[in-house]
Amino acid sequence: MSHPHRPAAVSRRTVAKAAAVTGLAALFGAATGTARAATRLTARTLDVSVPSAALGRGAPVRLILPSGFDTQPGRTYPVLYLLHGAHDDYTSWTRETDIEAFTEGRNLIVAMPDAGPTGIPTAWRGGPDYETFQLSEVPALLARDYRASAVRVVAGVSTGGYGAMAHAARHPGMFTAAASYSGILDTTFPGVPTLVDAIVARENLAPLSLWGNPILDLLTWQNFNPRARAQGLRGTPLYVSSGSGVLGGIGDWLPEALESTLWPSAHSFTDTLDRLGIAVTKHFYAGGGHSWPYWKQEFTASWPMLARALGVPE
Repeated sequence: MSHPHRPAAVSRRTVAKAAAVTGLAALFGAATGTARAATRLTARTLDVSVPSAALGRGAPVRLILPSGFDTQPGRTYPVLYLLHGAHDDYTSWTRETDIEAFTEGRNLIVAMPDAGPTGIPTAWRGGPDYETFQLSEVPALLARDYRASAVRVVAGVSTGGYGAMAHAARHPGMFTAAASYSGILDTTFPGVPTLVDAIVARENLAPLSLWGNPILDLLTWQNFNPRARAQGLRGTPLYVSSGSGVLGGIGDWLPEALESTLWPSAHSFTDTLDRLGIAVTKHFYAGGGHSWPYWKQEFTASWPMLARALGVPE
């Protein structure tokens, strides 16, 4: 969850306007015979619509390609996956950060896949399967059409931070590192199911449509819970950051209150890692809000770990 404004509609209108003005929308034939729509936004950044059986529709992923992508046709590249938060969209990392400039000359692909309006990249109960979209369909596209290697790291903010740790825990070995900034890391911690239900409700989605009832369907909730699946993170370099929010904050009440709500569940997650003897780099800081100024700082702090895992310059 980012700051309580809703930038998604604006960003989509901006992208659509840019495509109309520049006339850069094009169709490319995919190896499977289906077509994917790609819109070039800058020399290195493009939006791709991925036909998705898991979602039952096409869904977008924003890509930032390496600087020398067109001049080195035989080279493959590691991939940095960046996941967005709730009530936001796949454009958030390029809108809120300087990720394109930051990755200039670092010889990697940045992939920012859609996770729906809640930003919870999971298999919904009887609904869309964003986990399969992000972990099977998008990587297949990148390997087929953009020369992506099998080296991947994942990082995310808020519900995307949940996704980073859940993906890495549920699919051991798929990612060479994972980072969460203000993520929801213990989904069954007291009070957290209520927060998750509120995220779903804010998007006018059916109650219990995510993982069902947190009591009656506890096994499902636990199956998708990063803390409960923590054993799968053994051997993966990890970075977890979270602020205390209101306690030690500066009076920016809503983002600080949201951050406070997630503080204990983040500790529950890292305490479990400690008990299991799984190494994790932790940054728990006083105050802080559930917002991009803090997440940008934390991404920068985690970058040396992510860069090592990607095999690119820090």
